[in-house]
Amino acid sequence: MKTEIQNHAQFNSIRYANCWEDADILMEAIQPKGKHCLSIGSAGDNSLSMLAEGASQVTIAEMNPAQVACIKLRIAAYKTLNHRDLLILLGEKPEQEVSRKTLFDRCKKELDQKSTTYWEHFPIQIKTGFGKAGKFENYFRIFREKALPLVHSRKTINNLLEIKSPTERQTFYENKWNTWRWRLLFKIFFSRFVMGRLGRDPSFFKYVKGSVAERILTRAKHALVNLDPSTNPYLKWILNGNYGSSLPHALREANFEKIRTNLHKITIIEGTLESALTKNKYDAFNLSDIFEYMSDENTQNLLEKIHSQASPKARIAYWNMLAPRQSNKKLHHKIKPLNNTSSKLFLQDKAFFYSNFIVEETTSPL
Repeated sequence: MKTEIQNHAQFNSIRYANCWEDADILMEAIQPKGKHCLSIGSAGDNSLSMLAEGASQVTIAEMNPAQVACIKLRIAAYKTLNHRDLLILLGEKPEQEVSRKTLFDRCKKELDQKSTTYWEHFPIQIKTGFGKAGKFENYFRIFREKALPLVHSRKTINNLLEIKSPTERQTFYENKWNTWRWRLLFKIFFSRFVMGRLGRDPSFFKYVKGSVAERILTRAKHALVNLDPSTNPYLKWILNGNYGSSLPHALREANFEKIRTNLHKITIIEGTLESALTKNKYDAFNLSDIFEYMSDENTQNLLEKIHSQASPKARIAYWNMLAPRQSNKKLHHKIKPLNNTSSKLFLQDKAFFYSNFIVEETTSPL
């Protein structure tokens, strides 16, 4: 069963080697404990986080074969490696007693032949860390290595990431960070054209109106001033090329064994979300930013299908990046917006480039 974006974009390489969506707010939104969750795959991190939070089952839907290979290697690494070696294989820590190639070879016993063949075609991505293998990660690498040094020194970047009070962050942003060079860089590097060429498929902007760069710049200020840059994993990855000590939910040591011991609860459907909806009833839905790539009409149609396969009071969570999408009033007798929850969690969202976070809930039968 096809989904709209398959008619416009190619899905034959890794777009995201990490989930660029804040699992902390996602877990609070969908409350996965004891639930059968349906989750868009991406790189797999946020689906694995559901296991750490007590999900009874997690069904992952992913239509990109390269992303499936990424998810399966991540699962194999949790099964085979310890926490430190997982971070080494991802590229989060430097190689130590053993090489990443050796760690990958350990994981192969837990990989199917298709995934093994895929990764063996990309030895450089294993050598550098498969958490750096995506198009989106490469986009941020170019930003970090080529563009940002034209605007800010490494000393200024390190200063940004130091612990400060909210007042100190505001002063630093206005006096040190928000220069005309920074604004110009944003205007160019986060334009629709450059993002389409280097970061996301150009077709992903089909339903976006207005300035892409201006909207992301506003959210970046929120992340640098209102949130704490010193604890933001996504900001640290963009600026440093790794999470450092601020690991996202699925990579925290406290969650490692919880995920490892519950991996048997995962089912991967190599296909569209629509195809996964024909398999089961679900209690919670992580929809990533799937509606970004759909017309409003197709968004409402898919939400109708989701409702038909949802248990009463099932939680639905998804992000808007640039195209505004959520259930319309005609659906509110079936899917109820949780506006207060959405607003509260969006203010906490460390993955700052999204323009909104939507939380909804299916209504109980009358």
